[in-house]
Amino acid sequence: MDRRKFLKLACAGVPALGVLTATDVRAGGGNPRYAMVIDLRRCVGCHSCSVSCSVENRVPVGKFRATVGEFVIEDDGVAPTVAPLPRLCNHCEEPACVPVCPVHATYKDESGLVLVDSDKCLACGFCVQACPYDARYINPVTRTTDKCTFCVHRLQAGLLPACVENCVGGARIFGDLGDPGSLVSRTLEEHRGDVSVLAPEMGTKPNVYYINLNAFLASPVNVGLPMAEGALAGGEHA
Repeated sequence: MDRRKFLKLACAGVPALGVLTATDVRAGGGNPRYAMVIDLRRCVGCHSCSVSCSVENRVPVGKFRATVGEFVIEDDGVAPTVAPLPRLCNHCEEPACVPVCPVHATYKDESGLVLVDSDKCLACGFCVQACPYDARYINPVTRTTDKCTFCVHRLQAGLLPACVENCVGGARIFGDLGDPGSLVSRTLEEHRGDVSVLAPEMGTKPNVYYINLNAFLASPVNVGLPMAEGALAGGEHA
């Protein structure tokens, strides 16, 4: 096989590898508004999202940008079941982490992603304490705050976040909420009555949505979120 034929075959296979469509990346030529939907009916708790995230982003051993907690759900008259709950940065519309940063290292970019400028970060931990989703940590290697970025480097290349591309159950859907024709917008519209966010009472307006989220798991107290417990950092994962 010559080089030209090989490249043609490789490019033909790119969509199967999770490349976003043009409408998912940018709606109408403007800035996208990225969001993720996690369909808990499809999540099997395999942790492939956590593993792929750690590998893709070179996360230090023992730290995680994305986690999957397991919780026992007990309903009256129904046998207890174990339910997985994937968690990551919610890239909120009103993030609690941004206003507490004394040097403006944590910020929202033009597409609504909540990011950290590592050149400015002092590792003071204020944003770690303020995050109501326990989604931040101090990286012991870089000595800066670290968190999920929706794999912004992959988005810039027209690719899906690593956790979405590697979800074996197809539970994660990602795209541009600014485009009503994108898969993420159509999914939210189709499942409007079954969509929830984690800890809505925090008032941060998350951009990570869950389908079929049990009411028990929606409570920050039940899933050990630090702001609900009054802790300063790091909630416990079941």
